Amino acid sequence: MEKMEVVMKFNNILVILNPENDKQYALARAIRLVKEQKSDKPVKVTLFLPVYDLSYEMSALLSSEEREEMHKGVIEQRYQQDVLPYIEKYQDATMIEFSSKVVWNSNEAEALVAELDENTYDLVVKYTKEEESLTSILFTPIDWQLLRKCPAPILMVRDGDWKHQRRILVAVNVSGDADYHEAFNQQLVELSMDLADNLERGNVHLVGAYPPTPINMAIDLPEFHTSEYTSGVRGQHLINMKALRQRFGIDEDHTHVLEGFPEEVIPEVADKIGAELVVLGTVGRTGLSAALLGNTAEHVISKLKCNLLAIKPNKIED
Repeated sequence: MEKMEVVMKFNNILVILNPENDKQYALARAIRLVKEQKSDKPVKVTLFLPVYDLSYEMSALLSSEEREEMHKGVIEQRYQQDVLPYIEKYQDATMIEFSSKVVWNSNEAEALVAELDENTYDLVVKYTKEEESLTSILFTPIDWQLLRKCPAPILMVRDGDWKHQRRILVAVNVSGDADYHEAFNQQLVELSMDLADNLERGNVHLVGAYPPTPINMAIDLPEFHTSEYTSGVRGQHLINMKALRQRFGIDEDHTHVLEGFPEEVIPEVADKIGAELVVLGTVGRTGLSAALLGNTAEHVISKLKCNLLAIKPNKIED
């Protein structure tokens, strides 16, 4: 099989700082990525920090000019306190050009989208907490907003406990229901194979989930044969998975086709194989359905014990 052209070189990375933590796991992860991909030219790493203080907006005694000056003062203070120490910490890192963006905005997701509208990045890296509260069902967390709105690949970093198995798990849709699934699958696997090659990781796995038998079908249709239905659906998924893995020269024992919902199957397989990274496609949704249900990527992220790389399709509309 001919070697594919490498397309996943991270030359311009945006790292979202988390001032609540002493350890900046997202930044550490980005630095490691740069070192491992062995770039032949300096990589730009931009440290991004939105800041906001409601008290500066509440005073009616301040003129717009005075308020703007106070904003600048807070921004400079936060730069000195929360950004500069990390630039100094990694100042000896080779092949990295550091810069920073400290902006006044109360909404981290909106601030990031505005930054991405103005500048192009190959990758966005963000730390995400390991627990998810029940309020996530009613109120959209920042992570969910970023997964919907961020046009660039976004790497959600769980913590600093990097695994050593060097395994990448790629979640694919091999149902064959729509032509764009095949194109998107190829995009995800190609990016993952390039990433594996760049970082000397040859251990790529694929995972696909097929839906359980609808209960109402078994109840409403006495002649419905559950086992035949399940066997047929699984068989089609296996055929499509085989075609996909053969296209990229992936071993059969590195493919996993299981019955269940993606948000259950993907974390289960990731945990089973000890994946360091899960690569997942995400198509953003808006409106009430997104606020209440999110999408597959958003459900998966709360159950993963490893890092997540979420990628939007090249030419698929939400």
